[in-house]
Amino acid sequence: MAFEDDLAAAQERIEAGFDRLFAAHPHTDLHAAMRYAVSGGKRLRGYLVLEGARLHGVPDALNAALAIEAVHAYSLVHDDLPAMDDDDTRRGQPTVHRKWDDATAILAGDALQSLAFELCLAPGCHPDAEVRGDLAFTLAQASGAQGMVLGQALDIAAETSNKPLDLEAITRLQAAKTGALITWAGEAGARLARADPVPLRTYANALGLAFQIADDLLDVEGDAAEMGKAARKDEAANKATFVSLLGVDGAKRRASDLVDTACAALSGFGEDAEGLKQAARFAIARRT
Repeated sequence: MAFEDDLAAAQERIEAGFDRLFAAHPHTDLHAAMRYAVSGGKRLRGYLVLEGARLHGVPDALNAALAIEAVHAYSLVHDDLPAMDDDDTRRGQPTVHRKWDDATAILAGDALQSLAFELCLAPGCHPDAEVRGDLAFTLAQASGAQGMVLGQALDIAAETSNKPLDLEAITRLQAAKTGALITWAGEAGARLARADPVPLRTYANALGLAFQIADDLLDVEGDAAEMGKAARKDEAANKATFVSLLGVDGAKRRASDLVDTACAALSGFGEDAEGLKQAARFAIARRT
């Protein structure tokens, strides 16, 4: 199956999973905002979970895929708030705080974060409680003050300090802010199989940085209407990015090198890893 078809199939599985999940919830503004927040998007993180699980012979990794998409959605809801990036659109639609209000957005994000851990720890995620606990523990590390939240805090601090970050600092920041969740998604399949997560971790670490470089390039070269969100915000805010430090051509070369590193980490899986290799190439070729 072509990668685009494979990704579309994963998107359909994840969307149907959220449909079933929220069908059992009360019909309140909170739950409507939560469902709205997890709608759409590339689902690349969920795809990485499902494909990594398939690679290891795990028949069902949907709970883990829904969990990472829930955490990602929560992070976007909070990131869009006036206290952070103050964005009006996300995925071509009004952001949650614009469609409802700030309080509903905060609560919806909080609830999506809790939902992610509920999904990891639910018996339907995996029959072995130790595996479920490991998933929840590592997701907490990836999403909290050692991972994504740390990255966001470093990003905010950099904006207010008026001290431009160098390449090493930007790499460390983005490895936490963007990369930590992608790394968890990449290695979740191995964890579900009780297999060595290191090859997929190496793959996903490189993919995460390549993905962020592609985001930085899209902010410079992308079309706001096509992306469904504002463009050229980094330059307006005078933020240090991979593009501002390496230039457009240098950033593209760095992203391409990282994709090569990611694909090389999968060499032990042979042709079975072609889907993950194509996912890495997609990460830097996308237009949204």
